[in-house]
Amino acid sequence: MPEPRRASLPPLLWPLAALALLLCFNFLFTPGFFSVEFRDGRLVGTLIDILNHSSKVAIVAVGMTLVIATGGVDLSVGAVVAICGAVAATLAQRAPMPVIVLAALGAGLAAGLCNGLLVTRLRLQPIVATLVLMVAGRGVAQLITDGLIITFERPALVAVANRSLLALPIPVWIAVGIAALAAAFTRRTAAGMLIEAVGDNDRACRYSGVNESRLRLGVYAFCGLCAGVAGLIECSYIKAADANNAGLFLELDAILAAIIGGTALAGGRFSIAGSLTGALLIQALTKTMYMHDVSADVAPLPKGLAVLAVCILQAPRVKTSLARWAGGRA
Repeated sequence: MPEPRRASLPPLLWPLAALALLLCFNFLFTPGFFSVEFRDGRLVGTLIDILNHSSKVAIVAVGMTLVIATGGVDLSVGAVVAICGAVAATLAQRAPMPVIVLAALGAGLAAGLCNGLLVTRLRLQPIVATLVLMVAGRGVAQLITDGLIITFERPALVAVANRSLLALPIPVWIAVGIAALAAAFTRRTAAGMLIEAVGDNDRACRYSGVNESRLRLGVYAFCGLCAGVAGLIECSYIKAADANNAGLFLELDAILAAIIGGTALAGGRFSIAGSLTGALLIQALTKTMYMHDVSADVAPLPKGLAVLAVCILQAPRVKTSLARWAGGRA
């Protein structure tokens, strides 16, 4: 007789469970956390703030997810955010809005292509190839701004991150749109399967006729483009370009969001929905700590412990044990 199929736990179970537990904690112990009002044509409240501020991490995490799925990583996205913000702010006073947007996104795309070429043509390790731009990128942003913090009052550019559409902040819709397009492209076509195959065994893919170099170049370019969108949003939100602080540590949050969401750090498996959930969890946890007067110096500790707990629950050995236990209970 065939062996009974073992029960498997959904990949999104643990990040969703962690987010649900955090929301339950806030429901019981954080007054006003769930208070949402409709004011001046838009929704306002803590939950809306979480959605708004997590959108930047979510956008970058979508691109990072596909890079990690190929077995790589992109440490330069924070610096690329600073470069693209510097480009947008520099052009804000004298260029048409379409030129500003295209220039900022083009800078992100070019940065992603540079990373991809270092990985695919020179065969550098991804962590080394992207570390180059991570270190040099903020210097590039400083050159663009002449070492100054450039401010602007361009209404169309300011509206990107400070206006609402259908009662929700525009960055939320941008994040949803990018995630939906990425999910449709990777799950409705063969692209997702090929990305996972490259991350699982790139040599077998080459022998099978798959152009893994072109695929890797594409995902790094897409990740750079996502960083360009995030740079445009951050520049719009603060109405300035700050080469030193724009996108600072964003690469770490994006990697954490992807891993929390179930993307395998070694490559071969990814989840766009999981990365969005991870971004929400990180921002909700950060907001919770601030609302409970946790010092910004101490906040990384509980944040790191919570992330560690979710990652441990998603470890293959732990997942296998839990799935076996669930199958025995069924």
